[in-house]
Amino acid sequence: MILHGDGAKPIYIQIKEWLETEILSGKIKADQKIYSQYQLAEMYNINPATAAKGLNILAEETILYKKRGLGMFVSNEAREIILMKRKNTTLKNLVRDLVGEAKRLEVSEPALIEMIKIANSEEENK
Repeated sequence: MILHGDGAKPIYIQIKEWLETEILSGKIKADQKIYSQYQLAEMYNINPATAAKGLNILAEETILYKKRGLGMFVSNEAREIILMKRKNTTLKNLVRDLVGEAKRLEVSEPALIEMIKIANSEEENK
């Protein structure tokens, strides 16, 4: 992952979203120990407090849990929590933006649905 320090999205959010994506993809599994704030800081050349902020948000969302003296681990429910959160916020916002843009471009609903089907088919064939 490459962090973008351009101010578009805070680095701690980028760290949080990257870890969520790693969990969703199965690269990081339930009950697996997660990188420490110091490991993340060294990996990405950032302040440990910035990395800790991203980790703490995941802990507040019960995606991660702390074992005193051992570090942070992925909760058993992490994947489902991330899926629900992204479906209910990220995906919903993307669809709303897509529909708005389609209306501005005078793309009909059937044409938009066809475009989505084609994109889905292309994604499945990757």
